[in-house]
Amino acid sequence: MGEWTWRAFKVVQSLVERMPRPWAYALAVMAARFAWWFSPLARPRLEYNLKVACPELEHDRIALRRISWLNFRNHAKAYADLMQLPMARVEAMRPRLKVQGWEYLEEARALGKGILLVSCHMGSYEEVAAIWSANLAPVSFFAEELEPRTLFEWYRDTRARLGISVLTLDHGGIRKVLQALREQEMVITAIDRDIAGTGYLMPFFGKLAPIPLGPAAIALRLGTPLFPVCCYRLPDDTYMAEGAPLVYARPTGNARADQVRATEQLLRRIEQFIQRHPEQWHVPHRIWAGSP
Repeated sequence: MGEWTWRAFKVVQSLVERMPRPWAYALAVMAARFAWWFSPLARPRLEYNLKVACPELEHDRIALRRISWLNFRNHAKAYADLMQLPMARVEAMRPRLKVQGWEYLEEARALGKGILLVSCHMGSYEEVAAIWSANLAPVSFFAEELEPRTLFEWYRDTRARLGISVLTLDHGGIRKVLQALREQEMVITAIDRDIAGTGYLMPFFGKLAPIPLGPAAIALRLGTPLFPVCCYRLPDDTYMAEGAPLVYARPTGNARADQVRATEQLLRRIEQFIQRHPEQWHVPHRIWAGSP
């Protein structure tokens, strides 16, 4: 994203943050329709990924188009949520969140080793994280540093206002992740995309993809439980945060094998999330070889 594109984003964001939520969503859906029809790579890559995750879509073009459109639509609404965050109040957002699997969160908190929440690119996770940060424990995102720098600073500052820290995918960020977990905080990351380019090839929906082993490596080092969670939008534009049973990284003396074993367990949970909600898995990116 160049400087002019960033300026255009900021102009739109400044307008959207002042709109009533239904108006912001209406504008977002209009933008989604344009992008769905005219994006040269985003839609082909998304539809390729959807066919890998849901093989039944390979021979059902109508269903694929419907899910692809709903995905663009939900993704645009998530961007509208993000753009409205600078003026949002957590108290107003709190009623929008529902939670399933609360018992797994309590199990993780009882261990006193922090919580490493592992997810995928799904739903309006910014709002969910803000609500969790205000009600449960400090929350940190482990994520890539965006370009241009002004965009990254906007993301960081917007999240910070809502009690969310942004930890970058570098050595300094990893040190801060370890510190946050030792202080019994919650760190959120995603493993369905190899953003850093250091992933380990392993089956994801039965097809080899590079998958980050970092969360499992941290869990082995600190004894922190891995908590698989997905966030998705409900028909009334509220959100569901759904947790699955914890994954424990057990050391056996072979660190790489231990990391792979724990990550495989996480992937199976994430695959289940995605297959139940493919219209909300926002990945218009290259994951597997052969993708456009």
